[in-house]
Amino acid sequence: MPEGALEGVRVVDLTRVLAGPLCAMWLGDMGADVIKVERPGSGDDTRAWGPPFAGTEAAYYLGVNRNKRSLTLDLGQERGLEILREMIRRADVVLDNFKIGTLDRWGLTDDWYEAEAPAAVRATISGYGSTGPKAAMPGYDFILQAETGLMAITGEPDGESMKLGVAIVDVCTGMLAAMSVLGALNARQRTGRGQRIEMSLHDTGLQMLANVAANHLVSGTEAVRYGNGHPNIVPYRTYPAADGELVVTVGNDTQFAKFARVMGCDEWSSDPRFARNADRVANRDLLDGLIRDRMGTRTRAEWSTDLEASGIPCGPINSVAEALASPQTMARGMVTTVEHPTAGEVALTGVPFKMFGTPAAVRRPPPTLGQHSGEVLAEMGLDDAAISELVAEGVTTVE
Repeated sequence: MPEGALEGVRVVDLTRVLAGPLCAMWLGDMGADVIKVERPGSGDDTRAWGPPFAGTEAAYYLGVNRNKRSLTLDLGQERGLEILREMIRRADVVLDNFKIGTLDRWGLTDDWYEAEAPAAVRATISGYGSTGPKAAMPGYDFILQAETGLMAITGEPDGESMKLGVAIVDVCTGMLAAMSVLGALNARQRTGRGQRIEMSLHDTGLQMLANVAANHLVSGTEAVRYGNGHPNIVPYRTYPAADGELVVTVGNDTQFAKFARVMGCDEWSSDPRFARNADRVANRDLLDGLIRDRMGTRTRAEWSTDLEASGIPCGPINSVAEALASPQTMARGMVTTVEHPTAGEVALTGVPFKMFGTPAAVRRPPPTLGQHSGEVLAEMGLDDAAISELVAEGVTTVE
């Protein structure tokens, strides 16, 4: 398989659950050698987060831990910490999502890194960062969706606040962490030095407010929920066709004139209540009602055919099963299979970034717990006797 963009980069992954493992997985997709350090006996919490399971492995764990090697280490023992320190000395990137203060108690302070591993890029993911009144608090995606305002703008206007169906703050924090690591590795090319990176779910959630935050900061007006509508653009929402819902997004006045023509209502584009986007936003309830009445007269496929022919973006609301089985998904290689050592053939989502010079790829299946302990320890210079001693002491496990 061709080398990836991060070939030769070694990542020590001390994270668990979602945000950190996703960050490490994406680095692995790009060719980095990711060593996932896990607790002997139990490993990453998500190994047990099922059903569903593939063999003995939870689908949750399998979905975010490909392209890694698993090493078990008891970091409650000094021998385990000694091995971790030596791994960090040899590493390019270190990822963790421990509680604030944990690494300092283990001696992995800024001063230690300065003296022992100055070239390491180290990224810490936490709920709230290391400053502020909530710095010591653990972070949970659901709570951060609530606290950062995301739930206040999700759901129907007269309904209850609603979270997204996936842990979206965790996912986006993992993305931003990976992006930050790549930036730090690039800076190291110039400076020869690594740096500390701090990512928090709190900061990510606020950044995810994007234009909604900008609207409030400029206007001072409190953001509200629009259901499937958009605060700044109309029409831009779901509408019920004869056989189900269709998403329609009309981004400018020229598109709206074409949309009105397809709907058989040319007069809408010249109506002073709807002619400009600002007018449509001011009269959204009236216009949405008129569109709903028209949409209900034909099927989704019929409307989609005519709207797409006129350049109006639209799409059906697919189930997860439909989305993963769609021709577009297949064409993009966004579902792939790997041969897992205990679960057999396992289907995973594919790699979302297509890199044509240094291809990203699924090179390894998600590892079983401690699958590579012996291999990694041997690479560090430990012989069979030394590894057997560590196993006997409970510092590691070897398959």
